[in-house]
Amino acid sequence: MTIPLVNSIASWFLKKRFHQIELFLKYPNEVQEELLFNLIETAKDTQIGKAFDFASIKSYKTFSERVPVSSYEDYQDSIERSRLGENNIFWPRPIKWYAKSSGTTNSKSKFIPVSTESLEDCHYAGSKDLLCMYLNNNENSQLFTGKGLRLGGSKELYKENGTIFGDLSAILIDNMPFWAEFSSTPSNKVSLMSDWEYKMKAIIEETTNENVTSLAGVPSWMLVLLNSVLEHTNKSNILEIWPNLEAYFHGGISFNPYVDQYKAILPKSDFKYYEIYNASEGFFAIQDRNNSNELLLMLDYGIFYEFIPMDTYGTSKQKIIRLSDVEKGKNYALLITTNAGLWRYKIGDTIRFTSTNPYRIRVSGRTKHHINAFGEELIIENAENALKKVCKTTDSEIVDYTAAPIFMKGKEKGAHEWLIEFKTPPKDINQFNKLFDDALKSLNSDYEAKRYNNMTLNSPKINVAREKLFYDWLKQNNKLGGQHKVPRLSNTREYINPLLDLNKN
Repeated sequence: MTIPLVNSIASWFLKKRFHQIELFLKYPNEVQEELLFNLIETAKDTQIGKAFDFASIKSYKTFSERVPVSSYEDYQDSIERSRLGENNIFWPRPIKWYAKSSGTTNSKSKFIPVSTESLEDCHYAGSKDLLCMYLNNNENSQLFTGKGLRLGGSKELYKENGTIFGDLSAILIDNMPFWAEFSSTPSNKVSLMSDWEYKMKAIIEETTNENVTSLAGVPSWMLVLLNSVLEHTNKSNILEIWPNLEAYFHGGISFNPYVDQYKAILPKSDFKYYEIYNASEGFFAIQDRNNSNELLLMLDYGIFYEFIPMDTYGTSKQKIIRLSDVEKGKNYALLITTNAGLWRYKIGDTIRFTSTNPYRIRVSGRTKHHINAFGEELIIENAENALKKVCKTTDSEIVDYTAAPIFMKGKEKGAHEWLIEFKTPPKDINQFNKLFDDALKSLNSDYEAKRYNNMTLNSPKINVAREKLFYDWLKQNNKLGGQHKVPRLSNTREYINPLLDLNKN
């Protein structure tokens, strides 16, 4: 397929799709309500539809009162039955694909249903819209003159009981039309390799002589790959290898801790970074403007959104609201109802709206990944903004980190303990600690109040991790590559204690 033809097809799709996007931008709440009732109508004769009498639900109020909020544990038995071949449990059509995920914390595997509808109308729709928005904002793009380097998960696909499971990225790659491989690198065979370290070598061998124009993958693992490419080729920056590289599409974790490291190896003033927000459960939001840190919430992908204000989350006064009632600047836990049969499902993420016209968001953290042992409500967004600020001040760079509470004992005050692996360490770790503490105070008033005169919290304790500590920990736990992430913040010491022990060895 020639480049002019590809550009012509992209232009046609762009115009058609932007008309649809304009509709949900103009009538967002109406689009969401219509979507909800389409989902209810579609699933009314499923087991879950009959259990909650979907056929009689005529309003959002009835839906919210009748259908309970759910978590993976609530779905686990139904999903296992579905994987064994039983149909029509939570979605009317057979589900062949399950995205296997251990998340960031649990070693226990989750199997998230991926229906034909969610695959086509959500995951693939999001990928197409991402390209549309990028091309709309960059008319002179040469994206299709070369190939996109994709870095997917490190697990192969496995067949079991007539269904197939694996990393979401592996499912997406395996279902792409054959012609899509022509514009991507590495090959599907290499992309689906299970051994991460062997796969890295194979990717380098396949891609270094290609004309790579874009990158796509999780920031932490993509950085490992790019540094390995530089080491293999003995080059000083990535543009010496791929001079036509123009964009990096990223998601999965916050980009903040890695920005400066990417800019150092990609020294191009007009290089574009585009963020997405997706997960095994769905594709939710896309950066729709150049040089923005906001993501446009996509409202017509077969996902109905609800929100729990984090100041009520898990309390007896917990509130659940729909899109029309959200406010800018507040943190919300995300609930989704999807075209794969997840109903009022707690995905575990927290978001903050930066705009309500249109609805734009930032991912602020995880409901389980925060520290609130002393009422300080420290979220990942606070931590990463503070670390970015202090790294800039101290000319240091971070590879990875984790943090947990030091609990009170007797008359001893509590504190936060941090384990940080530096690529470039600060000259004075004590100064780094003080600046970091001050930055957290400036970003989080609850933390500042608890730190006032050491009233509840003592100053943070920072441990410097040895080189490759987190990599070794992930390898030890069979979590190398793809979507696996280091648990950044925890309300317990279940992660930091083993890491501290490993750091001594």
